[in-house]
Amino acid sequence: MRLAETVTFGGSGLDRAATLRGQPERMEELLREGQILALWRGQVPVDSAAETGNADGLVWVPTGSPLLDHAGPPVFLCLDDGQPRFAADISAWQPPEAPPQPAGIFSAAALPHPALPASAAFHDLRAVMASLSPREAELAATAKAIIGWHASHGFCARCGTPSAMDQAGWRRLCPACGAQHFPRTDPVVIMVIERDGRLLLGRSPGWPEGMYSLLAGFVEPGETLEAAVRREVAEETGVAVGAVRYLASQPWPFPASLMLGAHGQATSEEITLDPAELEDAQWVTKDEMVTILAGRHPRIRPGRAGAIAYFLIRHWVADRLD
Repeated sequence: MRLAETVTFGGSGLDRAATLRGQPERMEELLREGQILALWRGQVPVDSAAETGNADGLVWVPTGSPLLDHAGPPVFLCLDDGQPRFAADISAWQPPEAPPQPAGIFSAAALPHPALPASAAFHDLRAVMASLSPREAELAATAKAIIGWHASHGFCARCGTPSAMDQAGWRRLCPACGAQHFPRTDPVVIMVIERDGRLLLGRSPGWPEGMYSLLAGFVEPGETLEAAVRREVAEETGVAVGAVRYLASQPWPFPASLMLGAHGQATSEEITLDPAELEDAQWVTKDEMVTILAGRHPRIRPGRAGAIAYFLIRHWVADRLD
């Protein structure tokens, strides 16, 4: 797919400068001149003035900023056109008031911080990802994924001893048994399943009203991408799939997936739902999908801009999957 790398969170040409991660003294120098992205419980700081072009989207701060008063050890992200970029977790900070409950399962309310500009707040990355530049989006996704991994992998999986951050945040090392642990990414297939010019959409239980998307599922150990596509579609809808080809990928840090977009040709069309996985599934024509994307469909809402499902659907409608 020629447009594959234009998907959100990818394609900005980020220089991760991995060779510098094992140089502690160099890291100290970079940190003194670098900028840090503070994450609070997975949310990223965004300045709303970016919508008018008056400021950058993400809020970066130097070492010593009061925003970092509750920060954990910084993680080196990259050299951004020569500018060292780091991320740090400030989840230990307690807001003066409890933040509002999320409006839905896919969003959380914006949260201000006294050390942020008045026009800035911490936001759920899913809510702002489409408004960020390609570089900002990739940096935010990288920061969220690596900080989330450290938060959930603080102990050695071999012996249970608390492990320590190493390699500028890209490894955890066990002081007891010496085991090395690296960030994990879970492969997930997400598929454009087509038959006679129609697209298969599904709806999971508990999703917001009117929300449908492409079918998706985790790749199992010992399984190819193609086999995972056929298995997931058959398990969830009973639809058989023949030829499968790869389209595009998207890092998806919610919490740690790599979405592998694929195109599959269905060889059957009767739908038999697995109610544990899907509440509904249906075939949609391109004309119907145009109506959905325009927000004029009576039952189905357009997908979330920035997600690979939305990206693939738009290109399917425009006949640009090749």
